[in-house]
Amino acid sequence: MTSRTLITNGTVITVDPLLGTIENGDVLIEDGRIAAVGVGLHAADAEVIDATGTIVMPGFIDSHRHLWQSVIRHIGSDWTHGQYLTGVHLGLSGDFRPVDTYNGNLLGALEALDGGITTLLDWSHNLDTPEHSDAAVEALVASGMRSVFAHGGGARMWNLPSTVPHTRDVLRIKDRYFASDDQLVTMAFALRGPQFSTPEVAEEDWKLIQELGTRVTVHNGDGEWGKQRPVAWMHEHGMLNEKVTHVHCCSLAPDEFQMIADSGGTASVSADVEAQMGLGWPATGRLLDVGVRPSLSVDVCVSNGGDMFNAMKATIGIQRGLDNAAEQRPGEQDSVRLSCMDVIEFATIEGARACGLDGVTGSLTPGKDADVIIVRADGLGMTPLNNPAAALVYSGHSGLVDTVFVRGEAVKRGGVLTRGDVSDVRRRGIESRDYLFNAALARPSTADARLGGSWIPGIHRVNR
Repeated sequence: MTSRTLITNGTVITVDPLLGTIENGDVLIEDGRIAAVGVGLHAADAEVIDATGTIVMPGFIDSHRHLWQSVIRHIGSDWTHGQYLTGVHLGLSGDFRPVDTYNGNLLGALEALDGGITTLLDWSHNLDTPEHSDAAVEALVASGMRSVFAHGGGARMWNLPSTVPHTRDVLRIKDRYFASDDQLVTMAFALRGPQFSTPEVAEEDWKLIQELGTRVTVHNGDGEWGKQRPVAWMHEHGMLNEKVTHVHCCSLAPDEFQMIADSGGTASVSADVEAQMGLGWPATGRLLDVGVRPSLSVDVCVSNGGDMFNAMKATIGIQRGLDNAAEQRPGEQDSVRLSCMDVIEFATIEGARACGLDGVTGSLTPGKDADVIIVRADGLGMTPLNNPAAALVYSGHSGLVDTVFVRGEAVKRGGVLTRGDVSDVRRRGIESRDYLFNAALARPSTADARLGGSWIPGIHRVNR
């Protein structure tokens, strides 16, 4: 029996270049896929959702987030990048048990769904044991969201520059959990980047990637570390292609941007974290200059919020500021080059492209999976809805996300998640947080760890 849901009378932002934005539009979902988009649609036996006063659009896609850190969120909001590396990667990360990884991933995944993110790439780089990897994947499956598990090794790989190669347990994970490309949770390889390891280890890791056969997501151009021409090094060693997503890109040299474009690679911008942590100015404009339209990323919820509305606002705000500052008379250029619709595309279809899923999700195109969100636009901050894209970018927030579908299944309705026991997920997250901070107090290097915002780790200096 065919399952049908008909969403009617919304402002439909399809992110499909042929369909555009449709006033008083309808979206028909059949058996988990988008069957039709238009005006005045009818379907027998369909559940009808009246979307009057809302924006209907594809779910957001976060192309790079460290979900395991959700249980230690916001502890680093006043830290530099160096303090983050010391406090987290050389500190708290070593005490994570598999149960803490599970709790962090589930908490972060449900937070993302609650805010309308239907697809998320989990850049999972605290997997010291096979049990940690199992826990991370199992939490993603339990969440009900579409996700890409990007296996990034463990804490031992982040004592820099690292001589520890990526664990071959990644092959077991692929065989055990990722038999099909059609499942909601798929797989990628999270590569440190050659700037974070010895050349020998970087080459060994690339050989493992070829054996694994997955897409690659790699940190490149991240602050001082990223000034070592990592993209050029990868280019010289035959490591650039269309299956590689370059994360950050802030401190890359000009010719490295062209190398990314020429290889067909994609990019992920984390504007909020990049500005907050001092990784360099977000590379949005420099990527656009070479024809690469970036995807967007929340990145490190240790420092910033976990929703795509903030990511869109930070991306457009910082890039427009940079564009204005470059003018002889700031604010008086003939036109803006980055529109609200551009950043919506970055947050949807470009995210799908960076995850290798643009044929499946990222736009309300008939035939694609029904990853659909309904955002309320009838409140005081959105009324009158004079410019839907602008309202979404500048006035949108997670609290307005009313309904979320993932492959046609409603995982949020009427503003309430239908997946998971939220109270229990919160309780488990707090328990993990308490365990990790108690463990930190017993270690000399983190004996001053505390909650409340006053803990500022010392910086562990490393040779480059």
